[in-house]
Amino acid sequence: ATEMVQVTPFLLILGMVLVAPGYSAKKCVLTGRWMNELGSNMTITAMNGKGEFSGFYHTAVTATMNEIQVSPLQGSQHRTNQKSQPTFGFTVNWSFSDSVTVFTGQCFVDDEGNEILKTMWLLRSQVDNIKDDWKATR
Repeated sequence: ATEMVQVTPFLLILGMVLVAPGYSAKKCVLTGRWMNELGSNMTITAMNGKGEFSGFYHTAVTATMNEIQVSPLQGSQHRTNQKSQPTFGFTVNWSFSDSVTVFTGQCFVDDEGNEILKTMWLLRSQVDNIKDDWKATR
């Protein structure tokens, strides 16, 4: 499991949404820059009206000997009823290896108003033979 926290400029207040009269709750917004506990960072640059988004992922960790490069990502956010803590998924096509990682998770707002992504991932590496399929997904 991975946890990413929204990185926001000082004094920037993100998306306050009125939930009920007299009560307001912060809406978790995926667009922006995110960083996890390992130092990897991700930027979601744009989201269209269907909840589809794109951006870039810069991992701080790799199992390859290749030089790490910023890699493109594409994803989708669940849009039912404009949920304030949406579920989402995205794919990173690693620029520096022959692997692809898919992430799925949910965007939360904690009690202090911090936006946090909780995700799980699967990484698929290319193998040369179907007999090696068993070791290609982590």
